[in-house]
Amino acid sequence: MIKAAYIHIPFCEHICHYCDFNKVFLKGQPVDEYLDSLAKEIELTLNETPTEHLETIFIGGGTPTALNEQQLEKLCQIIKTHLPYSNKTEFTFEANPGDLSEEKLRILYQAGVNRISFGVQTFNEELLKRIGRVHRAKDVFQSIALAKKTGFENISIDLIYSLPGQTISDFKETLGTSFTLDIQHYSGYSLIIEPKTVFYNLMRKGQLPSPGEDVEAEMYEVLMEEMAKHGFEQYEISNFSKPGFESKHNLTYWDNEWYYGFGAGAHSYVNGSRMSNHGPLKKYMDAVNNDRLPILEKHPVTKVEQMEEEMFLGLRKIAGVPILRFKEKFAENPLSLFEEELKTLTARDLIQVNDQHICLTKKGRFLGNEVFQSFLK
Repeated sequence: MIKAAYIHIPFCEHICHYCDFNKVFLKGQPVDEYLDSLAKEIELTLNETPTEHLETIFIGGGTPTALNEQQLEKLCQIIKTHLPYSNKTEFTFEANPGDLSEEKLRILYQAGVNRISFGVQTFNEELLKRIGRVHRAKDVFQSIALAKKTGFENISIDLIYSLPGQTISDFKETLGTSFTLDIQHYSGYSLIIEPKTVFYNLMRKGQLPSPGEDVEAEMYEVLMEEMAKHGFEQYEISNFSKPGFESKHNLTYWDNEWYYGFGAGAHSYVNGSRMSNHGPLKKYMDAVNNDRLPILEKHPVTKVEQMEEEMFLGLRKIAGVPILRFKEKFAENPLSLFEEELKTLTARDLIQVNDQHICLTKKGRFLGNEVFQSFLK
């Protein structure tokens, strides 16, 4: 049974220097036509692969809240019409600080949205300009206050560390400021330079001052310590929450469960196949408008690949991979299946194995990607 859906809104009012997600400038784009295509894709997909009830819906981008009030209302109506969800469904919208008017928040709240995730990244004004963000620190406080006033009780923010020119002192200051917000969830990511971004081009020219790996590791240590000190439990390598406010949607990915992906460039994992949609708007919309699912690539995942994915995705969770669940899912014992890998990683103090779980050690959290690679044959 498919219990999660991701919907991609590819429009942005500006493009951040580090972003490699599928997105286009909002101005002059066929937003309403895109929403019509989105409705049709959802209808086509659920006719082919229905589900009874979704436990999580996540609207990402791009910037979903860059849509105007009428377009946002239209999107919410499409979701309400075509997707089976209830007031128990975790329903998340990504947002930029400063994008959400009282009217937009009201529209989301009345549609059943119960979780907002703000892309804050840093509270350092100079760093915000350097990474191409247009919001300022005051916008974060105003947007979160407005969200709370509307009735939202599950609010998350994203922070990025190891930014160009960022110091440990800067990052500590950002964390200190963020803890005054009285919110329920944080995601903290180190900057990754992706191809086809402004930062990638600057890096190739030698014009991107990086703090370096040692400073990045120290920032991650600071992140974990400060989150624990303020009562936020680390439940995944990059995610921290108050008890009961873990992101159910992201846990779908880390538990290696199936999920729908709707919209241009969206990815999905349905009935044992991983699929990606056409990214360019015209290709996406043309396919749907001709009554075809807009799938660019489809890869049936073999059992061996599924078991590898179960390991490297599951190990992102601090609780790790449940051994019994792995056995029930695949009729295989991970302890014998990955015996050599587990022995090597245990000897390096990167993972620990007990009767019930295989999980990263604290040292392993710093070298997660290296650990995950070990399970890819």
